[in-house]
Amino acid sequence: MKKINIFYWVFTGLLIPTLGIGSVMDLMGSPKSVEIITSLGYPAYLSPFLGLLRILALIVIFVPKFPRLKEWAYAGLVIDVIGAIYSILMIHHSVLYIIFPTIILGFIFTSYFLWHKKNGA
Repeated sequence: MKKINIFYWVFTGLLIPTLGIGSVMDLMGSPKSVEIITSLGYPAYLSPFLGLLRILALIVIFVPKFPRLKEWAYAGLVIDVIGAIYSILMIHHSVLYIIFPTIILGFIFTSYFLWHKKNGA
């Protein structure tokens, strides 16, 4: 059980640099964030909104309570990242552009799986 708890916190902790930093940049409306989201065909005003939602999801995931809300937070992050992968593929970027989002998706799934494992669900 101790190993599961350690691995849970490692993979959940990896969500902060992989999603959190970019989300703060999105929320602040950084030019690079705007450039990325508009290159995918989305309006610039969507960037701060998605950044805020990702930050809120990460907060919920790190708070030890609210299991139902945590389920929704994980689901939202999965939808967000799968949407990003789909968008990248639809504008015919190189497949190399989906490597990082796919790794993030792996972190999310692993964190979710270990969260259920450590809580006996």
